[in-house]
Amino acid sequence: MNPQSSNLTLDAALASKFATLALGHLTREYPNKLEHVMGSAADVKGPRALHPIFYGSFDWHSCVHGYWLIARLLARFPDLPEAPQIRALIDEHFTAANVAAEVAYLERPEARGFERPYGWAWLLALAGQLESMKTPDGQRWAGTLRPLASAFVDRFTEFLPKSTYPLRVGTHFNTAFALTLSAGYAREVGNAAFETLIIDTARRWYLNDAACQAWEPAGDEFLSSSLMEAELMRRVLPAAEFEGWFDRFLPQLATREPATLFTPATVTDRTDGKLAHLDGLNLSRAWCQRSLARSLKPGDARISVLEATAHDHLAAGLAHVAGDYMGEHWLATFALLALEA
Repeated sequence: MNPQSSNLTLDAALASKFATLALGHLTREYPNKLEHVMGSAADVKGPRALHPIFYGSFDWHSCVHGYWLIARLLARFPDLPEAPQIRALIDEHFTAANVAAEVAYLERPEARGFERPYGWAWLLALAGQLESMKTPDGQRWAGTLRPLASAFVDRFTEFLPKSTYPLRVGTHFNTAFALTLSAGYAREVGNAAFETLIIDTARRWYLNDAACQAWEPAGDEFLSSSLMEAELMRRVLPAAEFEGWFDRFLPQLATREPATLFTPATVTDRTDGKLAHLDGLNLSRAWCQRSLARSLKPGDARISVLEATAHDHLAAGLAHVAGDYMGEHWLATFALLALEA
């Protein structure tokens, strides 16, 4: 999927391609990588029996953000050719009974750590997207999903105060990414207590960080631990306070240091699910770089540096959104994040 223009923007044609990709895997049950702790032989079940909504897309969290993708595309481009299929798919799967089954799965003692924190955050992002859609369809879907969203708010509320340390890896365990998505949900639904918890946790974990070394990428990362932290703090700190924090966190950014942040990652085998993560790293870096550039004051030398490297990363990642299922089941989500930034 090669970019069609030098400015790499989202248009209806590209949105249609992304929607087609997602519709091709959201109900594809196999292959499937379950995260499933079994308490007894009775728990030996297939993906759809365990998760009547989120059973496709290779794994639970990718299915969740695949639904986020199609819902967001529908909101942005309501006249997409794929719009009727999107509405029919969500109507079929987002039922009260199916949501109750997903909630019941979480209530199993063995599921205490299920999808923490990446899947938790993506479910809240999906819920927030639906809540933002003021159409009858959007509001109906949002209402149906609310019990599951509430379950994950409860999990975050219980977990964050006792989590002494952040997780800085560039994979699913990254806590800056989880707080970034969750903060968006909290603001969308007006949950001030949850938003305050997220902001307080971000401050506790990251406020004193300085002179980031950016020891990345590792061999299977799809998130930049350094840029993701900066993007979180951009969202939770007042603008003036973020300005000082960002200066301390990446003090040599204007001179393209740390250098690793300015070189797109190399992917050697896109049929290898872990190595294919690096295409996601290029896209998620572009997302953060574009967002951070937009937050700086006019005339700041770092703007052109961030915009140029974001272009390089986005072009590198966007070219490989489709091609092999190991990337195809999830990369369009991160491409959309980058394009919208």
